[in-house]
Order: sequence, then structure tokens, then C-alpha cells
Amino acid sequence: MKEFIAGFIAPWLINALILALQLSLPAREVGGYARDRRTGETLSYRLNGPLVLALLVAIWLIAGRLGLLPWDWLYRHRWSCLTGSCALGLVFSLATVGTVEGAGRTLLADLYAGRSENMQFFGGRADAKMLLYLSGACMLALNLLACFAHHLMAFGDGYSRGILLYCCLFFWFLVDYLVFERVHLYTYDFFAERVGFKLGWGCLLFYPYFYCIGLWATVELPDPHAKPWLFVLSGCIFFAGWVCSRGANLQKYLFKTNPSRPALGIFKPKFITDGENSLLCGGFWGVSRHVNYLGEMLMAIGLTLSLGRLGPWLVWLYPLYYVVLLVPRERADERRCAAKYGELWEEYVRLVPKRIIPGLF
Repeated sequence: MKEFIAGFIAPWLINALILALQLSLPAREVGGYARDRRTGETLSYRLNGPLVLALLVAIWLIAGRLGLLPWDWLYRHRWSCLTGSCALGLVFSLATVGTVEGAGRTLLADLYAGRSENMQFFGGRADAKMLLYLSGACMLALNLLACFAHHLMAFGDGYSRGILLYCCLFFWFLVDYLVFERVHLYTYDFFAERVGFKLGWGCLLFYPYFYCIGLWATVELPDPHAKPWLFVLSGCIFFAGWVCSRGANLQKYLFKTNPSRPALGIFKPKFITDGENSLLCGGFWGVSRHVNYLGEMLMAIGLTLSLGRLGPWLVWLYPLYYVVLLVPRERADERRCAAKYGELWEEYVRLVPKRIIPGLF
């Protein structure tokens, strides 16, 4: 029972530490894209994600080195930690929705999707969305490290190179996300999502635990001795996806912040406008209307292939999740853009007819 309680409390303490680090460490203060509905002014954010992650990992490494906490502790207590994270996500969701006036929808709809588009605390020093994504990324990083540590302790020099590659690629994914924190302020999540169960529970439980389900399914298995070509293929697919996702989001960010600047020093801005709104129709955004979603799916497939085990169905849940998440989101995004841009969106659809996969779909 004591072990379960310790695991249950651990995510609460770790997330409290992440909040303390986010509030206390030096940060860049930048303006975003979303606006405060009351004042009409763009919201400002304190960004220090890479520093928070680096210090948190350093604390984890030092604690293990000093024998204070085994490096695989989070993996061995994963079920009680998952339960604690679930409770934390529910409490956060209820608290954030309960403190905001209803939007005329049902209570269940408000609980799921949220009521407030943007919530900031401590005089603007912490933003709910940014903190949630930071917490999810940091907790996922610790879970990845704990899984690999457990695998290494179990198999020693016979560890699976695929599991090492999986963890390295996923760390690239996390570090990249935090390095480009400012770019993500201009994405769908920050200007369209509300703060509720979907975002709160999703970042505090689903993100840090489900995203590493490939490891949960393979970490206690020996090295499958996969062919080297499979590792090369997985890396190529992963980085092809990363180029699509990062390139598209970065191009959009640069266009919104400096429309005359060539994106990535390559793409001269090509766009259509109605005099009030403008839409990119060149570069990444000229090959499909949601090429960034394709990038997310490819990265998930590359990660799964890197494990070197194609048989276990659990390892495919992560890429399947992105299909289930992003295909309906693409439809919702299309409806939102059609309502917002009208004839301008119709012209963009004519110029860029493919929805996600260039030349196919």
C-alpha cells in the first residue's frame, strides 16, 4: 500500500516541481497570436521549456546516482503513477472549468472541451496551455528514461538497440517541441483549443503515458536483432515527418510575424489575400492543406518501426492514435477556416486540392 501511495503522489510532486521551475527559472517573455477577449491585446508568455527539461533530467540523474531514487522507479511504479496522474488531470479539469462561467452548452460538453480559451496565473507568469504541454513533455521524458533504465538493468550489454533509438528519436521530438515553443503559440492548439478535460487530462495523463506505449509493450523483451535497414528506414520516415511538421509550422510562424521574409531562407512567401486576411499557398502549404498533420503521422510511424518489432499490436496504437486524432481535426479545421475566410478559403482549396497527403489525399 505504501508503494502505491508513493506512486500515486509522485506525479503531483513532479508537476509541482515543473511549475516551480517554470516560474523561477529565467525565461523569454514573448507575445503570442491569441488575444485576450476582454482587452483585445495579444497574450504574453514566459518561455523556458528547454531549461526546465534540462534541470529536471539533471535532478533525476543526480537522484539516481546518489541512490535516492532508482532510475527505473517511475517504470516499476507506472500503474500507481498513472492513477495519480489521472486524478491530477481530473482535479485540474474540474477546477479550471468550474471557475469559468458557462458558454451556453451542456455541462458535459463544457467539461470535455473547456470553457476558457486562455487561462493565465500568477500575474501572467504561467499560462495554462503552455504549462500543460510543458508538464506533459517533461513527464514523458522522465518516463522514457525510466523505461530505458529498466531495460538496461534487465539486459545489460544485450539491450535492444531499437529501444535506444526509440528513446533518442522521442527525445528529439520533445526537445524540438520545447526549443520551438514560440512557434507553437501560432498553432491550432493555442488559438482554437479551450482549457478543459480534453487538454488538461490529455496533457497530464494521456501525453506522458500513452505516448510511450511502444516501450511499455517491448521494454521487458530481449533484443529482437532487427536488420539495420529497418533502423535506417525508421529514421528516414521519422525525419521526413519532422521536416514536414516543423517546416510547415515554422513557415506559418514566420509568415504571421514577418510576411515579407523568405521562410527558412528558401520559400519566398506565396499567398492569396482578400485585403483583410492572407493564406499561404506556397512552400509546405502549397503541397497539401494540412501537411503538418502528415508530418506528425510519419514521425509516429518512424518511432514504431525503430523498435524493430512489427508484430505486437500495442506498438501500433501510437501512430493509430494520430490518425484518429488528426483526420477529424482536419475536418473541423476545414469548417472553421471556411467560416472564417469564406471565398478566400474556397480559392485556397482550389489552388491546393489535397487535404493531408500530397498528390493522394
